[in-house]
Amino acid sequence: MADKRLREDARAAISPMRTLAEQAFSRTAGAPLVPGNRIRLLKDARENYPAWLEAMCSATQTIHFESYIIYDDDVGRQFADVLIAKAREGVRVRLLYDWMGGVGKASSRFWRGLTAGGVEVRCFNPPRVDSPLGWLSRNHRKSISVDHRVAFVTGLCVGRMWIGEPKRGIEPWRDTGVEVRGPAVVDIVQAFAQAWAEAGIPLAADELPDYDSTPPAGDVMVRVVASMPNVAGLYRLDQLIAAVARQTLWLTDAYFVGTTSYVQTLRAAAMDGVDVRLLVPGSSDIPIFVSLSRAGYRPLLEAGVRVFEWNGSMLHAKTAVADGRWARVGSSNLNVASWIGNWELDVAVEEETFAQAMQEMYLDDLTHATEIVLSEKQRIRPSGSPVPLPAGSRSRSGSAGRVAAGALSVSNTIGAAMTNRRVLGPAEAKIMVCASLVLLTIAVLATLWPLLLVVPLTLCAVWLAIAFLIQAYRLHRAAHGHAHNLAHDADNTR
Repeated sequence: MADKRLREDARAAISPMRTLAEQAFSRTAGAPLVPGNRIRLLKDARENYPAWLEAMCSATQTIHFESYIIYDDDVGRQFADVLIAKAREGVRVRLLYDWMGGVGKASSRFWRGLTAGGVEVRCFNPPRVDSPLGWLSRNHRKSISVDHRVAFVTGLCVGRMWIGEPKRGIEPWRDTGVEVRGPAVVDIVQAFAQAWAEAGIPLAADELPDYDSTPPAGDVMVRVVASMPNVAGLYRLDQLIAAVARQTLWLTDAYFVGTTSYVQTLRAAAMDGVDVRLLVPGSSDIPIFVSLSRAGYRPLLEAGVRVFEWNGSMLHAKTAVADGRWARVGSSNLNVASWIGNWELDVAVEEETFAQAMQEMYLDDLTHATEIVLSEKQRIRPSGSPVPLPAGSRSRSGSAGRVAAGALSVSNTIGAAMTNRRVLGPAEAKIMVCASLVLLTIAVLATLWPLLLVVPLTLCAVWLAIAFLIQAYRLHRAAHGHAHNLAHDADNTR
């Protein structure tokens, strides 16, 4: 009932000419437009971290903390100390971290310390015998909610690299988040509850807020897009925004590997006169992603899309702003892993003041970026020289989802080379060389030591077979139980 009333209030707050568009956005994203919010743009760790800590220190009832990565460093321990202190005060503190994100970042001792301090800690989707490839789907969300009154949705994880090390000349990572107050906090808490339930016992219904108990905090309309695997709500929304943008569409992304359909949507917008810009890292914590992103520049540049590479330390933000009135901030990258494979969380804001602040921030970012252009011979070249990532700030591992997105780009490049269905650019030469070396290595191993390939393949086949049998048994038991319940209900009605 409250949900229906909220939608009616949202539609009453917009002009009749926009009702159809609002309906299209809601159905495309799978998320309603929620009015009555106050939202604050937070840039980098210097604004995000203090706001998070202040909110958590003020908690009196609950803290829900969800992060893809929490490092066991001085920054991670600072947050852990606050969570433990609040738990000992009687605040219900729940922390959800991703298994893949946590590998090599925090020790079991770190998590045990939090648990011993009274924090409820859950690990999302660790490997299981009955799901050999299930671990590829990650919880890439980053959110915090406090007492159901304030929430944060962001691209930042928790670690020293987001702060940097000025004494060593290491700049902080560039990232963006938002603070939300008002009824949209309900959707953020419910998104956390969904992910929390995937890792254990669900939250009780009386522990979740509702719209009736959450008073308005402002006049901003917010759409909370909580993506799950194979739902693709944000993917459809990103496509729709790119299709309806009339003047500007400015994108920032940390791991850009656009699908063919999304790249074509951006090209169509640019060729129709829309000012389309894409800001990506000039150097990355996952170095191969620079080559993968660059491999997709040429079709964008030829259509008039302006591409920029960040000159500083790692650019980790995931944002979009269109026509000076619509903006998005969150955890989703512009690649198939985020759009389809992972659990992600973003907020889309329809408010001119916020969108204009996003535009100003974007223009400021471009002063620290290098534009990539096509030369007279249609070769991709930078208009300046990007600054390399400072030594010591690289990460050796990353999301399995991002690797999957990279694999998609590699497969597209190799497929193009085999079928000659499109012209390959110079940036794709590295991918072709790497693919050749991998294939040659596999051929040599198969010739000299065939067991090195046969044994792993055999073990994988056995693992898959066992997993399928376990799942078949569970499905059979579920079906048998359902039939038994139906029969029992039929007997009771006689």
